[in-house]
Amino acid sequence: MSRNEMEIRRHELLEGVHLHARQTLIDMGIDPELADQAGCAISEMLANDWGGQLVNIPKDHHYRVGRRDLIIYEEFTGTNHDVLARKYGMTVRAIYKIVKRVRAMGDPNQTSLF
Repeated sequence: MSRNEMEIRRHELLEGVHLHARQTLIDMGIDPELADQAGCAISEMLANDWGGQLVNIPKDHHYRVGRRDLIIYEEFTGTNHDVLARKYGMTVRAIYKIVKRVRAMGDPNQTSLF
């Protein structure tokens, strides 16, 4: 890979992190301007702290579900998205995403049959 291609990939990574962090914060009810600033700060930290390092991120990793997300999932009744959104200071859309993500990783309350 040429130096120019590496610079493009590096920019794509940092821009992707910035935009994803921004959108996640907006989904959680954070003001878009503040969310954008946080996204920039995260990308800048990655560039400053990890720039020049060789990092391999496996494609098949499963990310951890945060403690708060597990609590939200456990409190979810199937119809209380709005109640949970108010309780945790989030948007209803963010609650839907949390429930969907935890469910996709497998119900943490269900014991294995094997």
